Amino acid sequence: MSLRRVFVAGCVAAMLAGCVSTSTSQNPMKTAEGRQEAVQAYIDLGKGYLRTGQPERAKDPLKKALAISPNEAEALEALALVFQYEQEPSLAEEYYRKALGQSKEPRILYNYGGFLFEQKRYEDAYAQFELAAKDTLYSSRSRIFESMGITALELGQPDKARKHLQKALRLNRNQPRALLELTDLALKSKDYLPARDYYAAYSDMVSQQDARSLWLGIQLARVFDDRDTEASYGLQLKRLFPASNEYQQYRQTGGR
Repeated sequence: MSLRRVFVAGCVAAMLAGCVSTSTSQNPMKTAEGRQEAVQAYIDLGKGYLRTGQPERAKDPLKKALAISPNEAEALEALALVFQYEQEPSLAEEYYRKALGQSKEPRILYNYGGFLFEQKRYEDAYAQFELAAKDTLYSSRSRIFESMGITALELGQPDKARKHLQKALRLNRNQPRALLELTDLALKSKDYLPARDYYAAYSDMVSQQDARSLWLGIQLARVFDDRDTEASYGLQLKRLFPASNEYQQYRQTGGR
């Protein structure tokens, strides 16, 4: 945050209450640049509250940002995220649509797609991710392709999912979810060597595995007759996730 924005952030909270003078040269709110600085300061404050799990506190600064600039896409998007967090889907969608009415920024498209995925509206989610992916200069494009792949899986399109997930890894190899999904896809299609490579890369990347990844590791160990690894993963699955479906599958297929 610039020094000017820090100044504005402090002043807007006490606007017209002695923090600023009445002269245009000293009152940042009387210039277009100053108003935009204030808007951004309010947005930053609102997003800060949201990141720390305080959506109610985020609303006030975001409302103030919109009072200054009613069509500010970033503030509208942030309010959509607030209502999404609060499980108010109708309001969340309303504000996502308002934000997209002002800007087709790929970040907004991506977040809207994530909201639609959360609502199990997979075709709609995929369409938003596809639009977001068209911006080839977007810095987080790999995440979009990963989300497209996961959504394609929900739509029962494994070939399309594989294509998107591989694209995501070409853009950014550091994506454990994409690696795990590709492990699963390769295992199901009996492409065991790629499955082992994907799984090894995933295992190197994560500090602790979950029930699903351990079960995939067990299945791969069985394919390659690696009994020590199978036993190790099986013990972890039993100890950490005894109530999981994966542990039940392990037991039903000969595990202890």
